[in-house]
Amino acid sequence: MTDSETVFPGEAATPATPDAARPVLRLDQYLKFTGRARSGGAAKFRIQAGEVSVNGTVETRRSRKLVRGDRVTLGGETFEVEILP
Repeated sequence: MTDSETVFPGEAATPATPDAARPVLRLDQYLKFTGRARSGGAAKFRIQAGEVSVNGTVETRRSRKLVRGDRVTLGGETFEVEILP
């Protein structure tokens, strides 16, 4: 199942990155803000347990930066990330 969601505005990318103005959101924050994890600790556990994929690749870094259009899979469901500017 695919679902497009609106998430709180993300933090700005660091100036050292080429897309400094592109909004980003950490993977653990995304899971928490969208209700897929009850807390930041629960998000951390699910990510580090290998339960989460980003764009088809298992992701174990909770600090993984997500951008608009990334696809997060958890529990057999895939969700497209939508970050407000």
